[in-house]
Amino acid sequence: MMMTWGTFVFSLSTAAYGELQRQMTWRHASSERVGARAARQYVGQGDDTISLQGTIAGELVADLQVLDKLRELADQGRPQALVEGTGRVYGAYLVTSLSETRRELLSDGTPRLIDFQMQLERDDDGASEAIV
Repeated sequence: MMMTWGTFVFSLSTAAYGELQRQMTWRHASSERVGARAARQYVGQGDDTISLQGTIAGELVADLQVLDKLRELADQGRPQALVEGTGRVYGAYLVTSLSETRRELLSDGTPRLIDFQMQLERDDDGASEAIV
């Protein structure tokens, strides 16, 4: 197991990601001043976004519709706990986007490879709802 988002498990036999990118921001309010630079004040953490990119190989997975299961969980609109296979808990996250590209198609349209990219955003307001 590489990671879980709620009940969805990322692994070689489901959806393996090859890249995880995390971007965090911090908020600073500013107030203009005459004859000087704007005054800034730290007002808290901003967005915390995680992007996963990976490829699903038809030879390694039992179900090529695995992303449909991820979409069903995302359709619930509830934050889910994001936990790495090492035990690191990232917190409660929502899926904000999921894209896929099917390639190397067989004669019946079955893809040999499915590339996917998903964006998750932290939702501290829903942390108590997240399944840990």
